[in-house]
Amino acid sequence: MGTIVSEAKRGVIPDIVVEAARLEGIDPDKLRGMVARGVAVIPYNSSRGRKLSRVVAIGERLTVKVNVNVGTSTDISDPDLELEKARIGLRYGADTIMDLSTGGDLDYVRRLLIKELDVPIGTVPIYQAAIESMRRHGSIIDMSEDDILNTIEKHFRDGVDFVTLHCGITYNALESLKKIGRIAGIVSRGGAFVASWMLHHGRENPLYENYDYILELAREYDVCISLGDGLRPGCISDANDLAQNMELLTVAELVERSRRMDVQCMVEGPGHMPIHQIAANVALEKAICKGAPYYLLGPIVTDIATPYDHIAAAIGSAIAGLAGADFLCVVTPSEHLGLPLPEDIKQGVIASKIAAHAVDIYRVGEKAMSIDKAMGEARARLDWIT
Repeated sequence: MGTIVSEAKRGVIPDIVVEAARLEGIDPDKLRGMVARGVAVIPYNSSRGRKLSRVVAIGERLTVKVNVNVGTSTDISDPDLELEKARIGLRYGADTIMDLSTGGDLDYVRRLLIKELDVPIGTVPIYQAAIESMRRHGSIIDMSEDDILNTIEKHFRDGVDFVTLHCGITYNALESLKKIGRIAGIVSRGGAFVASWMLHHGRENPLYENYDYILELAREYDVCISLGDGLRPGCISDANDLAQNMELLTVAELVERSRRMDVQCMVEGPGHMPIHQIAANVALEKAICKGAPYYLLGPIVTDIATPYDHIAAAIGSAIAGLAGADFLCVVTPSEHLGLPLPEDIKQGVIASKIAAHAVDIYRVGEKAMSIDKAMGEARARLDWIT
């Protein structure tokens, strides 16, 4: 059996595409064509046959989707707490969950979420490769290429539906970053792990050099690759610099290679960005990545909003969505303060869902607007229970 993409290219409409189309209220063959062209993705690890309660399609002219991050840390390592946070996120409207665990039994947390949650699950395998290298060798930079690649395959084998991989950081981009003199440097944890390895070994990014092999694995397990923005800006003063855009150009190349291998992929974006630069950033990604779904963290439009970064991010998300972004990652009130607690997850998801719905009123029209119309009619009747 082929991948979702290879089947779609052959003109076949897989059952999961039919279900996603039903939920979106569009013709299944139209969605099949979008998946075949790479302008829409349906994260689903078909190799495991896990049943999803809600299939999620992400991309061009589809409803804007919302992801929420959970995960243990070295300070708080309670798998049950992370499961509770994930369930809260889903209760308030998140479409997908990402496990960013860095503390405790990383395999157990990931497998628990996959077992207990029937929604698409994402991970960042470089976190586990780096943490396990630290535990074994006392240093992140001592992880080997095999450690990284074997960890990626383990996540695929466990059944994750999409993974963030920081494949677009090249040695040239790092050299340009040295010359720029950023205020915040590299704020992506995965990006920092990869960059540290590259600088220590004086070598090219192993994720970039082994991308063809990674694509073979992704095709075998039918996993969607989310091309991470390891050089994303950590404050609005650093936005849209040379290093960030060099990474995006490399990502555009990787998108093309993914499509040729019939592997679904999407592109991740910033981060922190001034409000007037967001639309141009989205337009650039859509142009050079030829419509690949765009997955954004915010963007956070001002650096003075802590502990209200969920509000600053919702502003940026609404503008990005209006410009064509497809997938929003929840920013919580504790984004720059510490590990989010359940109430932080709730507030972050609500803010992201409001932004997503506001965009959907424009993006999909009557389907979204009907909810607001019903609310307006209820208010006119003073029917607060509705």
